[in-house]
Amino acid sequence: MADPFRTFADKVSDPATRAVAIVPNDGTDLADIPKAFYVGTGGTIAMIGAGAPAGATGVTWKNVPSGAIVPFRPRRILATGTTAADMLALY
Repeated sequence: MADPFRTFADKVSDPATRAVAIVPNDGTDLADIPKAFYVGTGGTIAMIGAGAPAGATGVTWKNVPSGAIVPFRPRRILATGTTAADMLALY
């Protein structure tokens, strides 16, 4: 299949080309920092952003709806405090 965009540089504002399941973890960062992430089942999400300083404890986003694409670049989604599920990192 031809991809007419294969020679273009990929930017953070471009559409994602792959998705990877997110498993919330209090002690481990995501393998790669995504462009954004998708929330399959809504709820609360505790996370640490890509630009947060070392040792940051994170912020909590409440009432994130099911089906949302969140334009935030987390380095870690925390298990403690996260009730949302079925999340996908978008790259």
